[in-house]
Amino acid sequence: MRYLFVVVLMFWVWPVVAEEDWQLVLVNQWQALPEGYEVELTELRNDFYVDERIYPELQAMFDAARQEGIYPLVVSAFRDETEQQGIIDERVNNYMAQGYSWQAALDETLRTVAPPKYSEHETGLAVDINAENGDDQAVYDWLAEHAHAYGFIVRYPADKVAETGIDYEPWHFRYVGVEHATYMYEHDLSLEAYVEMVGDADSDLSE
Repeated sequence: MRYLFVVVLMFWVWPVVAEEDWQLVLVNQWQALPEGYEVELTELRNDFYVDERIYPELQAMFDAARQEGIYPLVVSAFRDETEQQGIIDERVNNYMAQGYSWQAALDETLRTVAPPKYSEHETGLAVDINAENGDDQAVYDWLAEHAHAYGFIVRYPADKVAETGIDYEPWHFRYVGVEHATYMYEHDLSLEAYVEMVGDADSDLSE
């Protein structure tokens, strides 16, 4: 009896990352928006704006959801520095009205709202999505499962707070491109971890 032995070689297939890939721009509480960052915007039907490069995939994702009886609605998108500061001021004032000191109110606000220049909303690549019909959880569940197929990720997962610096936000989605989003989804990676991983891989290859 003859036996045929097949050796299978396993290897990592790294996503292709171009130098200064706009899809992977990292903005968080430790890293500000790149100096001189500019974005060309497209207006959505409800007076919000996004980077024009992400609009086709955003629309395709919404169309696919609606075909399955899910009705997502963008409730926040691009914001400039003035708008971002206005949100912080409003939140701080609300907390102070509840009896918080100014510092405590600011600390609590910064758990979920980034200061100007440190907010992803200033990139035009981030959108907050709820439901048109009020069933927000159904929208969050559908997007969590399918968004990567359209290039979007849940930007602030519940188990990645230490990495992202932001509390869990099931409504906040960030465009990173289909290839990157799929890899991050399949390997359960935050954007911070993914950017670091890709950077390390590029460094090893260049040595």
